[in-house]
Amino acid sequence: MVRQSISFTEPNDKWLKKLVDSKEYTSKSEIINDLIRQARQQQSKIDWIIARLEMAEKSGFTSDSKADILAQAKSSANG
Repeated sequence: MVRQSISFTEPNDKWLKKLVDSKEYTSKSEIINDLIRQARQQQSKIDWIIARLEMAEKSGFTSDSKADILAQAKSSANG
């Protein structure tokens, strides 16, 4: 595992300490890794939506309604 040194603002440090003190996490590192994992998952969903939009733009048309496209995006993002 790579070691890094980072600095936090006072409010962020207090929040991190509160989570560790509550035993929700065992360390600040665990919290940061969890937050990064969540951000990566979110970016993956965004990348999927962008790819679908680009594919739709290239095809020129779709028979799906806006509601259908939105439902498909939400379904894929949650699953």
